[in-house]
Amino acid sequence: MFLGIEIGGTKLQLGLGLGDGVITALWRGTVNRDEGGEGIRKQIVAAVPELLAKAQIDRGQLRGIGIGFGGPTDDKSQTVIKSHHVAGWDNFPLASWVSDLVDVPAVVCNDADTAGLGEALFGAGKGLSPIFYITVGTGIGGGLIIDGEIYRGVGKGATEIGHLLVNDLSGERLVILEETSAGWGIEATAARLRKERDWGAGLGDGPLTVKRLANAAHAGHAESRALLGLAVERLALGVRQMITLLCPRRVVIGGGVSLIGEDLFFEPIRRFQVEHGMGAFAGLTDIVPAALGEEVVIHGALALARKKSGG
Repeated sequence: MFLGIEIGGTKLQLGLGLGDGVITALWRGTVNRDEGGEGIRKQIVAAVPELLAKAQIDRGQLRGIGIGFGGPTDDKSQTVIKSHHVAGWDNFPLASWVSDLVDVPAVVCNDADTAGLGEALFGAGKGLSPIFYITVGTGIGGGLIIDGEIYRGVGKGATEIGHLLVNDLSGERLVILEETSAGWGIEATAARLRKERDWGAGLGDGPLTVKRLANAAHAGHAESRALLGLAVERLALGVRQMITLLCPRRVVIGGGVSLIGEDLFFEPIRRFQVEHGMGAFAGLTDIVPAALGEEVVIHGALALARKKSGG
């Protein structure tokens, strides 16, 4: 039996399984950013015995632990480089800390890479290679899986599609793709537009979340549809650049922003590739929704633990 852990900016999950695409028990909690990394580690300390008891598993039955962390990690030292969302993780020896806690070997990797492994082995990419996974949620992450293995460059990560440079939504300056097309970027743009000028009439008061903008767009709100259209167009450009470099067999896209609707999200991304993609690569890469839902990182983390154990 293996233990999988997902540490994100808002969500903490622990799961048990054999690394075969089936999760036998799951624990889910919410991250309190104000408590930083120390607060998350306290949650993990409390959650491990709770999860084992729930599954009626003895700690001695665990063979390994896989961890998907929401930020860059170092393969050689098995440390966290930093978190862009939660303080208290810089250069933290996460794998050895978890290993000491549970007394079994642990392996840590970036959460988007880990999720990509899960989708490639058990989800929307099963049976195909290469698979490029993209999560579009609070941030934007990417993972390249080739023949069931994560591509990690020289050991500190790769395929960071959310950090590609694109023009901002006004076309005036270069910004990273996350600023135009991640959840935080879209919501910050909407808030700024509402503050600077008479934008978003009819949306009412309160935060302009991506979900709220999408609901308004589906109801015929032209400004919401236009803003989301620009954000998805920048993302489609990032996908186009990635396909030009890597030409994967399939692109799998997950994350909360990808749920805004086929007409607002997937259809425009696919159409952009047809209209602007490299002609020689036409028809070689398809683009599909992710299949494993909120547990995708846990699936990948369990598979990562199994791989490390040699199982």
